[in-house]
Amino acid sequence: MLTSTTNVNEQRLARVVDQEEIRQVIYQYCRGIDRRQFDIVRRCYHDDGTDDHGNYCGGVDGFIEYVTKELAIWETTTHFIGNVLIEPVGDQARVESYAVATHRLAARGDRPARDFVAAVRYVDDFERRDGEWRIATRVCLVEWTRTDPVEAKGWTRPDSYPQPRPDRQDPVFAKSLRAM
Repeated sequence: MLTSTTNVNEQRLARVVDQEEIRQVIYQYCRGIDRRQFDIVRRCYHDDGTDDHGNYCGGVDGFIEYVTKELAIWETTTHFIGNVLIEPVGDQARVESYAVATHRLAARGDRPARDFVAAVRYVDDFERRDGEWRIATRVCLVEWTRTDPVEAKGWTRPDSYPQPRPDRQDPVFAKSLRAM
């Protein structure tokens, strides 16, 4: 016989599972963007999903075309997710994720390398369809930005260190880290 406590605990557990599944989509989005794996980014959205990133507002396929072009100018990017508030109600959830996105632009001509940093919030409407949580609608809100020249006296990663890559050659995709 189920008690009301058992039912409440099952509901609470289901809510935690929903929140974790949504959080994983957010993390996968960041990996896909930073490693330029747009198939991963695409899977974070429902087929009819939309994204409003300011310069682009429209369907997910157009968004993938947009970020493919936009990210090509950056040597590397890193999206760090901080506070994530997930409010699921049935098969829908409003999600607010704070992020700091760093972008490295290589030196060009007489211009030094530069770091562009943006503090953003992703405000998402997630929907669970066929048992999968994905983004139905995303709005990216830019809180502030900053651009800094990269100082020549700064630390430079030696070639002997494992090298990050903005593609499938990044160590995160390696079959074995020991074999690297």
